[in-house]
Amino acid sequence: MKNSNQILNRGFRNIFLISLLIIFFSCEKLEVETPNHLLTGEILFQDPNAVEAAMVGIYAALRTKGLLTGDHQGLSNLLGNYTDEMDYYSPFGLPEEQFYKNTIAANDPFVAELWNGGYNQIYAANAILEGVAGSIYFTPEEQDLFSGEALFIRGLVHFYLLNLFGDIPYISTTNYLENKLAPRQAAEEVYALIIADLLQAKALLPVVDNSGEGVRPTSSTATALLSRIYLYTEKWQEATMYASEVIENNGWESNIENVFLKTSASTLWQFSPDETRKNTIEAQTFVVFAAPPSTLAMANTLAMAFEPGDLRKEYWVGNVSDGTNTWYFPYKYKLGFGASSSEEYSIVFRMAEQYLIRAEARARMGDIAGAHADINKIRSRAGLGNTTANSENELLAAILQERRVELFTEHGHRFFDLRRANQLDEVLGPIKPGWNSTDRMLPIPEKELLVNPNLQPQNPGY
Repeated sequence: MKNSNQILNRGFRNIFLISLLIIFFSCEKLEVETPNHLLTGEILFQDPNAVEAAMVGIYAALRTKGLLTGDHQGLSNLLGNYTDEMDYYSPFGLPEEQFYKNTIAANDPFVAELWNGGYNQIYAANAILEGVAGSIYFTPEEQDLFSGEALFIRGLVHFYLLNLFGDIPYISTTNYLENKLAPRQAAEEVYALIIADLLQAKALLPVVDNSGEGVRPTSSTATALLSRIYLYTEKWQEATMYASEVIENNGWESNIENVFLKTSASTLWQFSPDETRKNTIEAQTFVVFAAPPSTLAMANTLAMAFEPGDLRKEYWVGNVSDGTNTWYFPYKYKLGFGASSSEEYSIVFRMAEQYLIRAEARARMGDIAGAHADINKIRSRAGLGNTTANSENELLAAILQERRVELFTEHGHRFFDLRRANQLDEVLGPIKPGWNSTDRMLPIPEKELLVNPNLQPQNPGY
């Protein structure tokens, strides 16, 4: 006989997965058969089509809510405002206001959403993993695919939570009572668990996304995240090895005008819109249609950071003017929801980052020629000449600059890069009121500390 905890845990998992499917079928077009029976957790994990729907529902949730969404509550915008990428103009208390003003508190609802949304997505991935493990209803290929995707998502979301909040719980089960009191774990331990998940995902995921649109993670996607993690943890040899693997097995988009189209050869993984005539949420968030801006605009310091002749400023930065003043805005994604077709998808991983990862790792290891080759790959597409940096320090400064003008407003790269380079205080101190070194981490949400005392102590400064 099942005990009450088993029943409770199964109930939570079943309700969560059924909710995913309800949300999914209400907003997604899916190329699998819709289950025509009432779904329970047991039935869900007897039907590959239902699990496929739940998995795609997780991607829909990642696209529309939480860490990776392109809307005002996502990292691209929040951390763009927290650093030196965006300026905020709205009087209406939008999610990014406290980030822009550096007045984030432990009871900030948008910080809580980053935390809760992330762990909800991790829970969903764990439910998939537990449901398909050892099941007689799936072929080995189906088990590998679903498990690989779920492991990748679990590792990916933990990666972002770790880099936002510091030591965090690593959640690898759907056991509600166990998760409710999970303690924080040291960053080194969390990274080790993420890497283990990603190595397993890398082995299980397909080499090619069968959708043909780059909307499902592949072994290269997991490898790309591994290279980033090894860069962040200063394991230069591993960062070089994994970035090289991605570079050798994937294409390169040489035309800068095509980099952010859904057909770009440089895209490793992207989110498709929920309707065929829609494009990206990012375009709705960042494009400014009239002067002066009513909500957001690009910080002038970023707009002026491009070298003369840099095609990235020409093609990826827009501007509006009132006849006297000019405001700039991120224009990587150009098409709104009123377009005649979906031509732009929201890109999560792309090849340029891999070249920049390898350039930095090579520079750290003294491979000046190799670092030059990688930096110049990026600069050449931008219409610029070869870098003149020669020493390790010059190269690291040049790479940080290239990352700034290449990866702006893409899921918080600028914030994470400044922190890795120990330049947050130097760069943000003069422009953010009351900036302190402790602002390098977000606060653990106040309500979470009350519910789970094992999350104590609060991050310093909050």
